[in-house]
Amino acid sequence: MNISYNWLCEYIKTDLSVDEIGVILTDIGLEVEGIEKKEAVKGGLNGVVVGEVLECGKHPNADSLSLTKVDIGTDEAVQIVCGAPNVAKGQKVAVATIGTVLYSGDESFKIKKGKIRGELSMGMICAEDELGLGSNHDGIMVLDTTVENGTSFRTILDLKDDFIIE
Repeated sequence: MNISYNWLCEYIKTDLSVDEIGVILTDIGLEVEGIEKKEAVKGGLNGVVVGEVLECGKHPNADSLSLTKVDIGTDEAVQIVCGAPNVAKGQKVAVATIGTVLYSGDESFKIKKGKIRGELSMGMICAEDELGLGSNHDGIMVLDTTVENGTSFRTILDLKDDFIIE
């Protein structure tokens, strides 16, 4: 039998960890075969933060790209090349920072510092499908939020991973 740790915690109010629950279940005769972590979103959106587009202009070497400066809560704003048609100055957006790994099904994509058509790009402003949150790719996600720049995007979504107790 499989039991969701989050579901169990809805019925019994506890601060015990999933491992402690596993030991208790085994001690009362319900042997726990294993505990498997289930991420709410594959990769957990680690490295994705809230950013604010401070500047947005036409890319000098590409008609369909924009050159932006984005405040991601660090000492300096970062430059990001963006291909979304709806990016604009003043928006709060989801930004995958350098080193973030994003998933599309079983495929993964690591965000790297790079040049796009000759301009430095230090991250990626993300659409819903790029984060694994849906299928919409009409443009970037524009957030309706007043949270600080640099706040983990997981916090905004209130993502909670689960554990399946077997």
